Amino acid sequence: MRLSFVRLSLFAAILATQGFVTPEFAAGAVPAKADGPPKQTAVTYAHIDVKGSYPEGDQTPGLFGDVVEGLSDAIARLDKAAGDKAISGVILKINSPSIGWGKLGEFRAAIGRVRKAGKKVYAVSDSAGTMDYLLASVCDEIIMPESGVVMVLGLRAEVSFYKNLFDKIGVQPQMLRVGEYKAAAEPYSRTEMSPEFREEMEAILESYYRQMVSTISQGRKLDIAKVKAAIDSGPHSATAAKRLGLIDRITYADDFEDALKKSHRGVEVKFARRYGKKKIDTDFSGFAGMVKMMNLMMGVPPGSRRSRGPKIAVIHASGPIFTGKSKSDLFGSKTMGSDTIIKAVKKAQADESVKAIVLRVNSPGGSALASDLMWRSLEKVDKPLVVSMGDVAASGGYYISMGADAIFAERGTLTGSIGVVGGKLALKGLFEKLGITTSIVSRGKNSGAMSPLDGFSKSERAAMTKLLYEIYDQFTRKAAAGRKMKYETLEKLARGRVYTGEMALKVGLVDKLGTLEDAVAHARKLAGFAPGDKVDRMVLPKAASPFEQLFGPIDPDVESKLATGSLIMQELKSLSPELAEKFRMVQLINLLAKESRLTLMPFAVRVR
Repeated sequence: MRLSFVRLSLFAAILATQGFVTPEFAAGAVPAKADGPPKQTAVTYAHIDVKGSYPEGDQTPGLFGDVVEGLSDAIARLDKAAGDKAISGVILKINSPSIGWGKLGEFRAAIGRVRKAGKKVYAVSDSAGTMDYLLASVCDEIIMPESGVVMVLGLRAEVSFYKNLFDKIGVQPQMLRVGEYKAAAEPYSRTEMSPEFREEMEAILESYYRQMVSTISQGRKLDIAKVKAAIDSGPHSATAAKRLGLIDRITYADDFEDALKKSHRGVEVKFARRYGKKKIDTDFSGFAGMVKMMNLMMGVPPGSRRSRGPKIAVIHASGPIFTGKSKSDLFGSKTMGSDTIIKAVKKAQADESVKAIVLRVNSPGGSALASDLMWRSLEKVDKPLVVSMGDVAASGGYYISMGADAIFAERGTLTGSIGVVGGKLALKGLFEKLGITTSIVSRGKNSGAMSPLDGFSKSERAAMTKLLYEIYDQFTRKAAAGRKMKYETLEKLARGRVYTGEMALKVGLVDKLGTLEDAVAHARKLAGFAPGDKVDRMVLPKAASPFEQLFGPIDPDVESKLATGSLIMQELKSLSPELAEKFRMVQLINLLAKESRLTLMPFAVRVR
């Protein structure tokens, strides 16, 4: 039944006499419309630089600010901008970050959350390589100066082989492997790819190419055929890229900011430089300053305190796998030590406030022994365990992942490589060329199996091969049990073959595609938390203090030469990334000399 305005007014007056409404409301009968939200007088854009390698795990703050920004800190800055009411949009300055496909997915997801919050994200890049452009393509607009170039040229795999070099210098590579796709030893024992290695690389590049094309197509709203044509006709100047729909504006960064100011008429436009960047108080004057410096040197950040609420433990397993303790340096280079990871797992398991564990894996593998020891410690965990795979979680990196309740991978994660490789480099010929002679006294038929002088005898080769097959059998059977597959099914997927995340999902080696945050959300669910419940995060293992990074581990029994090696690698990378990669392969030779059994990824992928 509809009431006339007069009747409604009379009814309101009666209510007013009884004290149910105010006389002012009764006089108006119908409330006056509000004037609307207050007029905006200022807008702020967050300015965030994307550069560097973004190491994962706990990062020790430097004495004068963060030396290297970690991945979690970078993602946290974007998430802060998404939830910050004072921020109207984000300007992302993309400056050739050294990231892989996994970290790319983390950044793209975080940018997506900013846009979902109703805030525009502008990508500003002087020139864009493949990773730069894939990151920029998820933003609302891409801005480039007229002198800029879009260098998206497709994908190319280049693998160097060292057999001819070894022949010239008198070195005999004695390599053994289990699994026809386990190609880690091929660069030392062959002059070109085996058919199986080539088949594997073809499949991986095809997967990456599909991902690259679909990512650009969706982000730029371009037809697949047009994207492929743009890739095949590249590189492109900024003018050509704009004509093809690859970028939106041709202008310099400062002119773009001026244009943003003009677009907000009558409103003050501000730019929050280094938005969300952590700052360290560097006032070390007086006694309090001295205490502050000592705390920083020992790795105790200012204002740190222990939370008593429920937690999800995130254990970062990053770097090549070795027995012993993990090592890191001031430049973010890391190796993963079994002792360190096992200690972190035990800490998370024993802490009653930790309700679930997320293992974040970013490792190409390494020592088979260390991988198995870490796998065993994770098998004993009686809390929900979820794995999140980063850029690479292959061979030993897959070994430590395979018993989880759920495995999350990025579309571009490199994983699998379930196989074993072993062997040595026989240096007798090189020594003879150098004028070095050796006399030998031995007992035991296979006493020379690990000698760096001679190749394997028939008996030694048979014994070492038998050992590798036993390790392979352990690896595949544990993987089959962890993935709840029949052994025969899993073994056919093994044999050393490497998969991208999207390929691994199809064959059942991982459960879902997603980011670290997706894995944490799943762990929360398995632990029984409701969406709105407050749950803290415990990051393990804790980073080494600046004191340890400068002077080595406090434990006198642990050698620490990584800092010097990292300085060499940093210099090589600055001169030539290709030369640095070759140096990395030399480091692998050193690893082979120490470890006779490796669960190691056969190659590394670097996209320019």
